[in-house]
Amino acid sequence: MADGAYTNLELSTALRRARLTGRDAAFVTELVSGTTRWQGRYDPIIALASGRDVSRIDPAVLDTLRLGAHQLLGMRVPEHAAVGETVALARAVNGIGASTLVNAVLRRISERTLEAWLEETVPAEPLTARLAVLQSHPEWIVKALRQALIGHGAADPQSADTELERLLVTNNEPPTVHLVARPGLGAEEDLRDAGAEEYAVAPTAWTLAGGDPGRISAVRDGRAAVQDAGSQLVALALAAAPVVGQAQADGGSGAGERWLDLCAGPGGKAGLLAALALQQGADLVANEVSPHRAELVRSTLAAAAARAEAVGGTLEVRVGDGRELGESEPGTYSRVLVDAPCTGLGALRRRPEARWRRQPSDLAALGPLQRELLQSALDATAPGGVVAYATCSPHLAETTFVVGDVLKRRSDVEVLDARELVRGRDGEPLADLGEGPYVQLWPHMHGTDGMFVALLRRIEGVS
Repeated sequence: MADGAYTNLELSTALRRARLTGRDAAFVTELVSGTTRWQGRYDPIIALASGRDVSRIDPAVLDTLRLGAHQLLGMRVPEHAAVGETVALARAVNGIGASTLVNAVLRRISERTLEAWLEETVPAEPLTARLAVLQSHPEWIVKALRQALIGHGAADPQSADTELERLLVTNNEPPTVHLVARPGLGAEEDLRDAGAEEYAVAPTAWTLAGGDPGRISAVRDGRAAVQDAGSQLVALALAAAPVVGQAQADGGSGAGERWLDLCAGPGGKAGLLAALALQQGADLVANEVSPHRAELVRSTLAAAAARAEAVGGTLEVRVGDGRELGESEPGTYSRVLVDAPCTGLGALRRRPEARWRRQPSDLAALGPLQRELLQSALDATAPGGVVAYATCSPHLAETTFVVGDVLKRRSDVEVLDARELVRGRDGEPLADLGEGPYVQLWPHMHGTDGMFVALLRRIEGVS
């Protein structure tokens, strides 16, 4: 959204505020999400219909035109209703002069089908430019995803184009709502009563076909939460990874271990890690650099914190720079999660606006931070302990390049095969995880966000 908010979060809040449910809520959701998702397809059509580049159209008017174009070309809204309501919106929001332009452009758009417009606006080649318009992604992201598919072993140069198109198509499909039942907190019955169903991809994952998750009591009180199954798999893999040596406590049961979430905000993975830590008798420190986000972490950990108090466990939320923690607490933790800030290119189904916000320059800004956080995490880990480095992005510059650069500087790290620890509800490793040792999940293969995870064990050596 134009002000920097996430569409999925703002929509949920707005729908509750307006008390919209059922078909009305579904219509508004599709109108907003679909318009955002297909912006790259509609803009060339608007440019052709208006006779001017979209950069010459006032941004607020352009947003109104996109809403109308989506109703005409992407939804089953009758032409008179789509044009009439959008022109009325333009008159109220953009002014009378703008409404005249909106009326003329939308009537021009309504003269052709989507297929006819695409014949005019989609370039024949190169393939990345064609897919950028047809599947509504910036071309730099299309190119990056193709490279990532090959780099992570999900495709070879011969199959890359086919897999790329499958991925882009999946990115444009409205995602299923995934829920996490934080183990040991008794959420499962509430989820089942609300119509949620167990999801095979992760032992803690559930899906909800419809309705507002916020109406489920277990979600409201923090025993469950909305969380992508791929995100859950990262936390589960870290909790299941074997620790040895100094990091191992009480005969390997987990009791007495200290765990760390280095970049915990807003708290999704921390919430699952906290529940898992309680089950294993471990303590958890959730560190977050932003005070506001740290408050969100405290809120999401409330149910687990109450449980911890009852059983004598410790869940601590701190405000601090994760890059400094390795120096201030060297060799302290048995398990450390680095859920690194990233471009979010693996979550374009759930956050379609991210594709239009992100720029290649973001990679240059994020890269040093990602490397410093991973270095700090390794320093904070006791010999024999495990670090999970995770991003919600398959971009090679945020995944294998980061891990590879850090490993080049250290002799005290060994790489674990993460594939053995990324397991479904049936206890078996997921399929299509490539050659390892890292795991890259894909929306079109696994039904999850595009999460990357590397599992690294700290060993005795000279860092």
